[in-house]
This record gives sequence, C-alpha cells and structure tokens, in this order.
Amino acid sequence: MDKEDARHQTLAQLHERRKQVVRLHRKGHRVMQIVELTGLSYPTVRRAIDLYKAGGLAAISPAARGREPGNGRSLSAEQEEAIKRIICDKRPEQLKMDFALWNRAAVMQLIERECAVKLHVRSVGKYLARWGFTPQKPIRRAYEQRPEAVQAWLNEQYPAIEKRAKAEGGEIHWGDETALVNTDVRGRSFAPAGKTPVALVIGGTRQKLSMIATVTNKGETRWMIIDEAFNSEKLIEFLEALIKDAKKKVFLILDNLRTHHSKPVKAWVAARQDKIELFYLPSYSPELNPEERLNGDLKQVIGTKVPARTKAKLKSAAIEHMTELENDPERVKSYFQDKFVKYAAGQ
Repeated sequence: MDKEDARHQTLAQLHERRKQVVRLHRKGHRVMQIVELTGLSYPTVRRAIDLYKAGGLAAISPAARGREPGNGRSLSAEQEEAIKRIICDKRPEQLKMDFALWNRAAVMQLIERECAVKLHVRSVGKYLARWGFTPQKPIRRAYEQRPEAVQAWLNEQYPAIEKRAKAEGGEIHWGDETALVNTDVRGRSFAPAGKTPVALVIGGTRQKLSMIATVTNKGETRWMIIDEAFNSEKLIEFLEALIKDAKKKVFLILDNLRTHHSKPVKAWVAARQDKIELFYLPSYSPELNPEERLNGDLKQVIGTKVPARTKAKLKSAAIEHMTELENDPERVKSYFQDKFVKYAAGQ
C-alpha cells in the first residue's frame, strides 16, 4: 500500500488523521498495524502517538509548517526533534527510502517528505552538525540476524549460563576459529600528501593456517594452530586439551558453525557433561563474541609485519603473538570492554 504524503495534506486534514491514529492506538493497535490500517507513514503515526502521550488530544493539533517567525531556521524545534528521532530509531530502507545509510542526501529527502520543507544539502549538513550528529562507520550486521534472538541472549540465555557456571564452580570460555594468510597486509603508512604508499605482498604460493582459541573474562586464553582443514576431529582434539588444562567445568560458548553442531562433537561432549557443556550464540551475531576481538588483534599484529614467505614463518609469527597473550591477561581482559561484549565482562 502506498503511504499518504503528509506534505500534501492541509493542517485540518492532518489533524483529522492524527485523531484517527489516536483512536486506533487507544483500542490497542500497535504502530505498524495502524500504519497498515490508515495508509500513513510510520513517522507520521509515531509522531501522532508521541504527541498524544505527551499532552493528550490538545497536543495533536498540527503546528504551522516551516520556520517560525524570527527564529532564522527552516525547521521548527518540534520538526527538528521529529527528524532526529527518526534518524536514531530507523534505517532508511525501513522507511522505503532508496538509501542504505543516513547520509546528507537521505536526511534532505526525509525532511522534505516529513516536514514539507526543501533544504539544500549544505543546510542539511549544518542541521546535522548542530544536533551533534557526525559521519561514522556503521557496524556491519547481517540482514539474517534476528534482533529478538539477540535480546533473548542478552537478557535471558547468557545470564542463565552465567548463573549456572557460578553455581557449579565452572568457568565460561568464548571460542572461535579464524584463518591466517600471509597476504593479509594491514594498517596505514605515512607518505607525502598525494603519494599513496605501496605495500609489497607475497607472490607465488599463498600460505594459510587455521587457529581455534578461547578467551575468558579473567584474561585467560587457550589456542591451537591447525595446518590442515578445520573439522570435527580437530575441534574434539582442541576440546580434549581444553578440559585437560582447565581446573573447573568449562561452559564453552561458540557460534553456529556446522562443525560445532556435528554428531561426533555432540556425542563427545554428551559423554563428558561433568567437564564441559556447549552453548551457542544467536545466528549471524559475531559482534557478541569477545573472542572475535582476539582474532582481529592477531591479524592486525601479523598484518603489520613483513609478510611471511613460508607456512613455517607464518605459524611462528602466530605462536609468538599468542604466547605473548598468554602472559598478558590484561590485554585479553580488554577485549571484553568493547561495548558489544561488555555484557560478558563479569564483575
């Protein structure tokens, strides 16, 4: 259903539509249900409900559009707040806009659509600066990720795991695998302005290794370098070493890699429930795993060195860094200070 454009409604028409929204809201309809029933856009419905909650029916009478006399701005304070809220709460594609991110062109279109005010892109930039909005690199999140599953993990599942581990005197480990290659050159290099520096990469045979590791919020790490393909057999080999080294029961949290759910792994763990249990993060949610920060740290360190020409040298560089981490618990603990995994930092 095509949404009505509030810009083309008179103030009286908009007032009547807002009253319709309030009636449906009072009957218990949710915002998206009201959007479908009325044909109004999400921001228009959301705005009407917010106004009603804040000041009752008297507050939903629409104010005159555009600049208030003498304030020197094209948008009223009310309109500015509405636009800021939309940018914070919604992504452009959720509003059926042809933008992936909130850049100045997207905000310019949003203002024209919602406030019937056409601004130059430069003016939009000034508004964004005044609001304290800055251009930032977005967090990459898979479309397949289910937000409700993430919230269930944060609010219910992980707290339950944490409670059990404490009650049973166990320790929580976060595990993951990563690939290491000798062609991964990372970082920035200083050079004269306008003269892009050149990074020499290894030609010929590309060398590759795998590593599986775990971290704890106490600053401990366990790891194993793998020369071959990672499979169930290698995972079981690592788990055997993990429980042998641990002095407590291990509560191991992994992602949903198929190998982690394989029948051999499940059978092996089932026979050792007193020593180890496996738990799984929500699908497509790597940002929730503190061990991902270790992987990034390792690749950053190796990628800033002279590329290893042989697998042996690549393996030696990985072992050197991981050995340093074993002796630097504070660095491992720092992985848990990232805002997306701080929930796992413990007390």
